[in-house]
Amino acid sequence: MLLLTATVLLAGCLSPRLARDPADASTGNWPGSRPDGTVRLPNQWLLDPVGRQLRLGDFPVNLAIHPGGRFAAVLHSGFGPHELIVLEIPGARILSRITLPEAFHGVAFTPDGARLVASGGGKEVVHLFDVADGMLSNARTLPLRPPAERGIPAGIGMSPDGRRLWVANVLGQTISEVTLPTTGDARPEVREIPVGDIALADTAKKHRPVDDGSKGDFDQEAITKRARALLESLDNDAPYPFTCLPDPRHDRLYVTHWGRSEVGVHELATGRPITRWPVQEHPNEMALNRAGTVLFVANANRNTVSVLDTSTGRPVETLVAELEADSPPGSTPNSLALSPDESLLFVSNANINAIAVFDVREPGRSRSLGFIPTGWYPTAVRVTPDGRRLLVTNGKGSASRATRYGPQPGREAPASIREYIGGLLPGSLSVIDLPKDREDLEKQLKRYTARALACRPPAPPKALEPGHPIPLVVGGPTPIRHCIYIIMDNRTYYQVLVDMPEGRGDPGLCLFPESVTPNHHRLARDFVLLDNFYVESEVSADGHEWTMGAYATDFVERLWPLSYGHNQDRKYTYPSEGRFQIASPAGGYLWDRAKAARVTYRSYGEFINNGATTNDPCTTRIPALQGHFDPGFRSFDMDYSDLARADRFISELRRFEREGE
Repeated sequence: MLLLTATVLLAGCLSPRLARDPADASTGNWPGSRPDGTVRLPNQWLLDPVGRQLRLGDFPVNLAIHPGGRFAAVLHSGFGPHELIVLEIPGARILSRITLPEAFHGVAFTPDGARLVASGGGKEVVHLFDVADGMLSNARTLPLRPPAERGIPAGIGMSPDGRRLWVANVLGQTISEVTLPTTGDARPEVREIPVGDIALADTAKKHRPVDDGSKGDFDQEAITKRARALLESLDNDAPYPFTCLPDPRHDRLYVTHWGRSEVGVHELATGRPITRWPVQEHPNEMALNRAGTVLFVANANRNTVSVLDTSTGRPVETLVAELEADSPPGSTPNSLALSPDESLLFVSNANINAIAVFDVREPGRSRSLGFIPTGWYPTAVRVTPDGRRLLVTNGKGSASRATRYGPQPGREAPASIREYIGGLLPGSLSVIDLPKDREDLEKQLKRYTARALACRPPAPPKALEPGHPIPLVVGGPTPIRHCIYIIMDNRTYYQVLVDMPEGRGDPGLCLFPESVTPNHHRLARDFVLLDNFYVESEVSADGHEWTMGAYATDFVERLWPLSYGHNQDRKYTYPSEGRFQIASPAGGYLWDRAKAARVTYRSYGEFINNGATTNDPCTTRIPALQGHFDPGFRSFDMDYSDLARADRFISELRRFEREGE
């Protein structure tokens, strides 16, 4: 039986162990910089990016290349300040940067290169700038709707003449068609186009911010985020339009439905919906050939790119972006770029830190040419107009680091050096030169592919000592019959257990030593210490997803920084722990696997919603947990003692013993 009790974030990464060489216990494979210049991440992947690396701001999510090919604009939408950075590509140097109140994914130059637009997220605006020699000026905001409504402008498509925009409102379930003003003080003309069901068009107007007294208090915001999320009116069938791609030649507007595994097709002139084309989970960026006959769609919750014939909407083929065949979902393809001659397709894969390259000269007979290693969590890929350089934004940059000056009750670090994990991952830009000659390019890609393969995590050991309880292969013999999985949110090994002499670490970092946490230390001493066991997540939102599903989707990764760091208007709800169907990984959660394997399971507080009072039963929105959780075991609640949770668990255990279960 599998018991899940939410009360040390003890999690396992189910990412495929792809490297051929097993881990060397003598080296430890500790995260951090290595003598050969590579960086070992907490998830055991290596970073060994090619090209020149330029440090950027917090979580760069998208970039646009100026039509002239000399400049690029990078949009940031992380926990920290949102900003636009304009850089010179040949010199890989920053020319200008401007802070934005808020942003979300969309950024584009007008075709003449004279202006730049960026989506304004929860501020419900589009930012507009004049551009000259890489410098931004004459900043304006173009309102799309009253600021109290919720649309969240995201991806942007632009007309060939640069006069009209189509903006996907990812939480408002609409598209905004925007006619840009020709004078500085004029307001834009805006037309709203419903996406999906017509009734969903009212979603933005129905939004009412919840005031629970925690607004502006970071700690209280963190405590109450789950309770506020329960007040959201959710529709699991909502499309969540992510971005738009106009095709004026065929009078079409393509819209990726992030939450529905489909592409919506609209009449460009009227906005009228024409049809929907099925793809795979989490379609996000698209690329269209110049003739408008082939549409490429990245599917982030699979490892695929759908290639569609636009005359029929049917798939011509499905490209698979995997470092090893038959890998489980987890590559996270999230961005596409066609080479200027349309012979190559570059695919950014966030969770394997690599760009996949395909020869797409013959759709239906495309072939993989290999991979290009990047920085950590690539979010966007673009090719310069001359085809000689590849630009990649890496959302989490080039390395992880510890929060040594993070929260320390009673001995807080000075404000000037105080740290929070959400702000410790500055992104980066990779500028990669591409050979002009095709033969040279393919030779280079072979070298890059070998480098990308070498970045995979170490393979499991080929042998274990006799009697080891964990089998090396699925279905192997084991004495284990029951598993109790204990999760403690918001605490780390270093904060609680690093004072144990059996482990390897710095006891000076311990905040809650054995005198304060005797039960935690007893559990570690009697069962497993998990010394130097690292977590592939930053905060609770992606942490719970990774803990229960070994994967945080692109929806969670993009939404949590906004929910945590830019929620003054209360438009970004907590995106995790079963509150959104779109947050679910394609491979499911532990309970889904247990159910499929016919293993009994029961959750105590994990992915469970508390009742209004301690006397009210808890509930869950997870179908596989219905009938498989204790409604009397309370989930996250700072006013509820862990002693009461322990009493409840023990009482249930005794009941099962009495009843013979």
